[in-house]
Amino acid sequence: MRNVLLIHGGVGSDPSFNGRLNGYASMASEEMSALDNAVRAVIKMEDDPDFNAGTGSVPRIDGSIQMDAAVMIPGHFGSVINIERVKNPVLVARDVMAKSPHIMMTGDGAIKFARLMGYPDYDPMTDKARNLLKKFEEDAEKNEIPDKFKIYFKYVQTHDTVGAVARVEGEFAGAVSTGGSFPMLRGRVGDSPIPGAGIYVGENGAVVATGVGEEIAKNVLSFRIYSRIGDGRLHDIIKEEVDRFTVPVGIIAVDEKEYAYYANKPMAVGLKEF
Repeated sequence: MRNVLLIHGGVGSDPSFNGRLNGYASMASEEMSALDNAVRAVIKMEDDPDFNAGTGSVPRIDGSIQMDAAVMIPGHFGSVINIERVKNPVLVARDVMAKSPHIMMTGDGAIKFARLMGYPDYDPMTDKARNLLKKFEEDAEKNEIPDKFKIYFKYVQTHDTVGAVARVEGEFAGAVSTGGSFPMLRGRVGDSPIPGAGIYVGENGAVVATGVGEEIAKNVLSFRIYSRIGDGRLHDIIKEEVDRFTVPVGIIAVDEKEYAYYANKPMAVGLKEF
């Protein structure tokens, strides 16, 4: 049974990024723990402004950038919710799990914890984010906001998350990071930092989701898929669960015997077996 690191750039991400993600997976994969591999891969994507996490995060309607991230291994979980002004939220989430008595930290508390852990102030705002917000504000002034914006963010652009699952020496881990969806209100929380929704890892495997967070969370999608591991081919299980959705959703997963991914929209993925 080979070690494997499988990563995604978000449902809606351009499959032309597959080569880049394969490179990130190769750079991140080493003979370390499964969690080390998953986190290292997510850091690569957080540092790439083409992906909606870390430096590439989209803004909230008020112009702020709030990010979510989570990590999980069997029996342990850590996440940050609506954290601001850090470069790599996934590292702070890992410290929540490993260096605090908590499993989730939010907002100002998450920022203070990040500073306590030694992470410096960092502004993830990019020209891409500024231009996105400027266009939205201009359309709002002209009353030309597209229909998908008028219905809050139920039908938003869905290139919204990066994630990784890993199996190394029989151990499993997952990591996920997101800048959210656009447009959204300050304080909105999606599926990514919620165990069982955007991520779930147990003794039998690891599952990470991407897509419309509200729908993923309401259906506890990652845990639903995890709970079915062993009932058939992993790809078939994922496809059956994802095809229940009418909104964009994607999944990457790994179990003891195989790995699989599936999305109902295009999704960039990267893979390294070692």
